[in-house]
Amino acid sequence: MQFGEALLHALNMTLVMTWEIFWALVLGFALSGIIQAVVSKGEMSRLLPDSSPRSILKATALGAASSSCSYAATAIARSIFRKGGDFIAAMAFQFASTNLVLELGIVMVVLLGWRFALAEFVGGPIMILILVLILRRVMTHERVEDARRHAEQGVAGRMEGHAAMDMSVPGATIRERLFSSEGFTAVSHYYVMDWASVWLDIVIGLVAAGLIGALVPESFWSAFFLADHPLAAKIVGPLVGPLVAVIAFVCSVGNVPLAAVLWAGGISFGGVIAFIFADLIILPILNIYRKYYGTRVAIILGLVFYAAMAGAAYVIEILFSLAGLLPQDRSIDVMQHGITWNYTSVLDLIALAVSAVLIWRFMRTGGPEMLAAMESPAGHDHACHAHGHAHHHHHG
Repeated sequence: MQFGEALLHALNMTLVMTWEIFWALVLGFALSGIIQAVVSKGEMSRLLPDSSPRSILKATALGAASSSCSYAATAIARSIFRKGGDFIAAMAFQFASTNLVLELGIVMVVLLGWRFALAEFVGGPIMILILVLILRRVMTHERVEDARRHAEQGVAGRMEGHAAMDMSVPGATIRERLFSSEGFTAVSHYYVMDWASVWLDIVIGLVAAGLIGALVPESFWSAFFLADHPLAAKIVGPLVGPLVAVIAFVCSVGNVPLAAVLWAGGISFGGVIAFIFADLIILPILNIYRKYYGTRVAIILGLVFYAAMAGAAYVIEILFSLAGLLPQDRSIDVMQHGITWNYTSVLDLIALAVSAVLIWRFMRTGGPEMLAAMESPAGHDHACHAHGHAHHHHHG
């Protein structure tokens, strides 16, 4: 019976977490859709010619304004590189795209609290800085050319079509772009596409968090994270956080429910941050780097990314500790009260309504054909034909 009880507990935990974050996800994806509809990615490669501070800042801003799907981010980074953009700037874009996006911050506030979200947004730029400094040293001209040779072969990863989409709306002012019928359509398409690309990761993350929370005893985690030795825990946290992520292989927002379970289990604050940062070194994505850039560059990227994630997490641990911002409470407060009729319910209902409107618009404006195109490799421009009348695509 005990196993049955544990499974019920797991299911309950998954449902409660889903209930808590549904509105946050809808809000995040809707805002992200609005930003993507307003910001044109068409000239990305031209904007990122080198790894100067200016290019890196642009890459970071463009990344923060794009979809949070790690697979799409890696695909866009390769297309920036293939079209002549700088390799290091493309990697910075990729990091910003999975770590500085709105929906991630919103869900973190709901599940983990504002301090974690703040750490994410302060730590992200620090991580990109470390990343750029190391890559400048290790990505010699010869290695970049090696990566370019592989990238030119155009082996398909995942979400290639999603990466090629640019439905940003032409128009003089942001208001004109957004409140036109094309604007509404573009937002609805980005909204559904973003959901389509990460829903599986979010579901896996929620179910895994429920199962791990229910089946793995806290004593295991506290031993694993050295929770009884405060200093050792702080040293070990950022090193093991990414390793747990590599094996858990959930990308993007799906990591947050798992992070809440690890935090309850006693991992250090820096460990949580490193774990959430680590969605770019999960096994399927390391395999994509191998396909994109060759084995040698993939190994270099894996090691450099790991160093940048752990390094930024240490900096955050120290900064937040000095500022007195380290959270003390380890209980996941979401789990205390279960599903009740409160402001979350109201927000969830509004979110359902918003979702319904956006999905209806998506269905009415050739969305399903585009969705089919998103899964298939890009490059034959077939994603646009279904849609050429509504948007001016800028495929370089």
